[in-house]
Amino acid sequence: MLNALIFDVDGTLADTERDGHRVAFNAVFREMGLDWDWDVALYGKLLAVTGGKERIRYYVDSFRPDFAKPRDFDDLVVALHKAKTRHYVDLLGRGGIPLRSGVKRLLSEAREAGMRLAIATTTTPENVTALLGNTLGGDPAEWFEVIAAGDIVPAKKPAPDIYFWALEKMGLTATDCLALEDSENGVLASTGAKLKTLVTVNDYTLNHHFPGVVAVLSDLGEPGQPFRLIGGEAPGQECVDLDLLRHWHAAA
Repeated sequence: MLNALIFDVDGTLADTERDGHRVAFNAVFREMGLDWDWDVALYGKLLAVTGGKERIRYYVDSFRPDFAKPRDFDDLVVALHKAKTRHYVDLLGRGGIPLRSGVKRLLSEAREAGMRLAIATTTTPENVTALLGNTLGGDPAEWFEVIAAGDIVPAKKPAPDIYFWALEKMGLTATDCLALEDSENGVLASTGAKLKTLVTVNDYTLNHHFPGVVAVLSDLGEPGQPFRLIGGEAPGQECVDLDLLRHWHAAA
């Protein structure tokens, strides 16, 4: 029986990467006097690495061999990431990043039906709280009983550790749950934890590989604004609801 839904955040609940995190990173780089600029194409390459601090290090190592790392480089990375979070939260507060199609509708349906909800993400708890508070309203804890975020586990996605942590906190097994992801690294993490997984792609993940998932969609869809089926099957549906999630969970 399907008892819980576990959601990724960035790219799954909202298109936060291109128009949120990337914009905030660039604002901080300018603020700190760095000549770094992450355009849309470059940021797509940087998304191969999960975690903001890890992404900064990857950028310097792989794309800026001319940058002379200061002795306190690790402290600089932490400071950049902290300042980026401030810019990102400000952007959210101005309503700059809406939820993706169908997300609020499905969350509301699940909540009203008593379905247990959780978050499993590599982004910081501050980012999660800001996004959910500004899009859903109220305390995120009223919507999600567990928010597994940031550095609570050492190994980030594609490692499955964040999902194991969430399952343990909820007292559930993988067979009780369905994960919702948007990227190859996310799917590696969720399926690595033996979770059945639904994928909704975005501009950055259209060409990723998603073996073993229940379906791949363009988004969750709305009445009159149907999702596009990319992989799997969705009998007679134009938007994802609890009945369809239960169908996929049972059939997988």
